Amino acid sequence: MLLGCFHAVQGLVALFDDQKFLVTDDGLIVSADYTVWGWVHLIGGIIVALAGISLVTGRMWARVVGIIAASASALVNIAFLSAYPIWSAIMIALDILIIWALIVHGAEMKEMKET
Repeated sequence: MLLGCFHAVQGLVALFDDQKFLVTDDGLIVSADYTVWGWVHLIGGIIVALAGISLVTGRMWARVVGIIAASASALVNIAFLSAYPIWSAIMIALDILIIWALIVHGAEMKEMKET
């Protein structure tokens, strides 16, 4: 849920003040329209937050969506390291932690459903 909220905030920043991500023409790994990236981050953040809520209820599909979304988030934030290095590094670290937690701690949810 936290990752989804962070992406939603990042999307809102890109939508309302794209100068926060302004770098030189050669600065980014990808060439992006920040309005489009803002919408992508906002919509993706909402999807990830909903998957996080479903994860709390023990849904297996939410674990799969969480792992895929955290992996995609890490890749996207690598592309934006030059635009916003501290925020991207924090997001990448959070993505790695989420992937680890979802992979390692899935058995507890299964045990809870069986009882």
